[in-house]
Amino acid sequence: MNYCSHCRASVSLQIPEGDHRPRYVCEECGMIHYSNPKVVTGCLIEHDDKILLCKRDIEPRRGYWTLPAGFLENQETAAEGAIRETFEETRARVDIDQLFCFFDIPHISQIYLIYLARLQNTDFGPTPESSEVKLFAESEIPWDEIAFPVIINTLQHYYQSKKAGASATVFGLIDKRSIDTAE
Repeated sequence: MNYCSHCRASVSLQIPEGDHRPRYVCEECGMIHYSNPKVVTGCLIEHDDKILLCKRDIEPRRGYWTLPAGFLENQETAAEGAIRETFEETRARVDIDQLFCFFDIPHISQIYLIYLARLQNTDFGPTPESSEVKLFAESEIPWDEIAFPVIINTLQHYYQSKKAGASATVFGLIDKRSIDTAE
């Protein structure tokens, strides 16, 4: 960051009084610019014992499969964002059942919220963001072609929970920081 979004003056990285982290602070008006984690929200949709996945047609990870999910927008709830992202990526209309998983991913400053959802109908398909949209049985999931580790973890937890007959929300941590230091 080079300039203040409030007054357009230069900013510098400093630790504001009473804080403990470096922040961009405007040298003119004193505005502190906070940088916070991004929230990703989406849906895990089961229909006829199959899971709806979409093949990304945008970067990052173009050509890989994922659950429909994306960044939460201002002034929408996490569930509204999940419904919107699902439609944007699959054209599917869904009803949310419950929050299924919450993953902290601090090394990329993201939080994932994935909801269990039901299709309102079977009218889904490709979009500008997804080249393919398809229902997969567990044995058909292209595990080696899943776009992100958090999606692999979500699907694994889903199938484990389903086999155990559990319905509790999963709380998880994907922390590459600890993986990197262990290597």
